[in-house]
Amino acid sequence: MTDESPPTAAIHDREQVLADLRPVAFGIAYRMLGSVTEAEDIVQEALLRVHRSLEAGERIASPRGFTATVTTRLAMDELRSARVRRERYVGDWLPEPILTDHQGVDLDPARETETADSLSMALLVVLESLSPEQRAVLLLHDVFGYGYDEVATIVGKGEANVRQLAVRARRHVEDRRPRFPTTPEQQGELASRFFAAARTGDLAGLESLLAHDVELVGDGGGKAPSLARSQRGRSRVAHTLTNWLRALRRLPELEIRLTQVNGGPGAMFLVEARLVAVWSLDLRDGQVAGVRAIVNPDKLAHLGPVGDANALIRRLAGSTPGD
Repeated sequence: MTDESPPTAAIHDREQVLADLRPVAFGIAYRMLGSVTEAEDIVQEALLRVHRSLEAGERIASPRGFTATVTTRLAMDELRSARVRRERYVGDWLPEPILTDHQGVDLDPARETETADSLSMALLVVLESLSPEQRAVLLLHDVFGYGYDEVATIVGKGEANVRQLAVRARRHVEDRRPRFPTTPEQQGELASRFFAAARTGDLAGLESLLAHDVELVGDGGGKAPSLARSQRGRSRVAHTLTNWLRALRRLPELEIRLTQVNGGPGAMFLVEARLVAVWSLDLRDGQVAGVRAIVNPDKLAHLGPVGDANALIRRLAGSTPGD
């Protein structure tokens, strides 16, 4: 009997190829979907298809391009099917946050351009207003550096059509980019001042850091207490934030851990080492132009143990400010 199983070296090579391609697939899928959970499902299916092709002996000229094509098409299909779910979502929808100063999320940053900007909450929210095709074209060309001819092949449209889609999509996002980008050092310093003022209840100090048209958005998904609708304006947002933190400060085990969220400044809120919220800050011209608070437990589960926000609210309601 002849052993026709592939040599161990060949199997190892395929596994290494798939490991190298995973960041490519996840980088595309996450930006397309704004969901770590959905992106992981897409990545698993995309790499399974790549594996089957390699196992069948198919000669793939560009494994990276093949993976990008499969991942993008799967993500576009997922977006179309998810549209109804998004329309029925309770309250404002925000992307699932990722912590970009940790090594646990592999987005292949060394091979991408404008990594932080392309991961920002602001951009991912704007992408929600684009069609799946517009989203794919913008990301593939502007973020991942594919030529229009390559993008046309991936999305299955003519090159002229793809160029038009890119122009329309780009118009949607250009006005959201900061006019004067801040350095990582400036971001860190501003975020530290912001959270220090919020933590201590320094209303005047907090207002001085907020843009006049600052927006506060909360995402509870109907599963955790959150804003019924977004709030705008320096005074209104400052008062809401200080009220939130005043209540949370009554929990002695509260920890506010500054971190980098989606390429920008933010913080994790933990109670008894369990995550209850992630805040992401949008900065513009040296001020905080947006605060995005994700408290939906489903969107935090990939970051570690999640606390029960509803139980915390009941606990706070039963306590007094002096407790």
